[in-house]
Amino acid sequence: MKKLGMLLFVVASLAMVFTRVVLAADSLAEIKKKGVIVAGVKDSTPPFGYIDEKSRQLVGYDIDIVNAIAKKLGVRVELKTVTSASRMPQLQEGHIDIIAATMTKNAERAKVIDFSHAYFLTGQKFITRKGSVKNLKDLEGKRIGTAKGSTSEQNVKKAIPTATVLSFDDYPQALLALQQGKVQAVTTDEAILAGILSKTPNKAQFEIPNLQISDEPYGLGMRKGDKNLVSLVNKTLLELEQSGEAARIFSKWFGPTTQFHLQRTFKITAAK
Repeated sequence: MKKLGMLLFVVASLAMVFTRVVLAADSLAEIKKKGVIVAGVKDSTPPFGYIDEKSRQLVGYDIDIVNAIAKKLGVRVELKTVTSASRMPQLQEGHIDIIAATMTKNAERAKVIDFSHAYFLTGQKFITRKGSVKNLKDLEGKRIGTAKGSTSEQNVKKAIPTATVLSFDDYPQALLALQQGKVQAVTTDEAILAGILSKTPNKAQFEIPNLQISDEPYGLGMRKGDKNLVSLVNKTLLELEQSGEAARIFSKWFGPTTQFHLQRTFKITAAK
């Protein structure tokens, strides 16, 4: 019985590997065949992905980027919500075709999935109570909140080894902990911090000090070996940059008339 059980386990494992390889090899063809691309996005990270109060629809910068890719493909978009911790497993298990969820592209993740060119560039900073933090030494030995499964966890541990890092399911939960005095700072990418802070009723009590501990280039994630889809996505991103559409999408969500105002200090290129 033990041998039979082991044999069944091996067969099941091989079947899973084969399924994932097939998914990666054929995903572009399958997307076109089905007429839909399934994108993993966030629903509580304005302005990248969040539920609009009036329309009750998922909207945001990441979603507009995915919509532009779907238009190029001639298919519709199906949105599935993911968290920082769940997005890569969802992709690998075939539940989504592409990740568009504020995901930093780095060497460690690139061993597991493939990335597009960087389509957004930001840096990791902090939200703190106004006037409480002037430099990184002010955060030594303090409790700092962030999201599970994010690069922010590792970056802040390296930058401030004496800090206690508390990881939450999402950034709004981490901000709530700051408001309640359970942490002394919340850390992640500046663009995300600006978004969640803008939705805070007592936002005047908080600030984002000019303390950056890393550069964070965002990439769209696809299954490892998914060359055809990666190639098409990269081509589309470069076309969006060249046509000015990428800059228009940025301005829509981060321009001077928005509550998330940031300067666009990057361009989408094949080098990133």
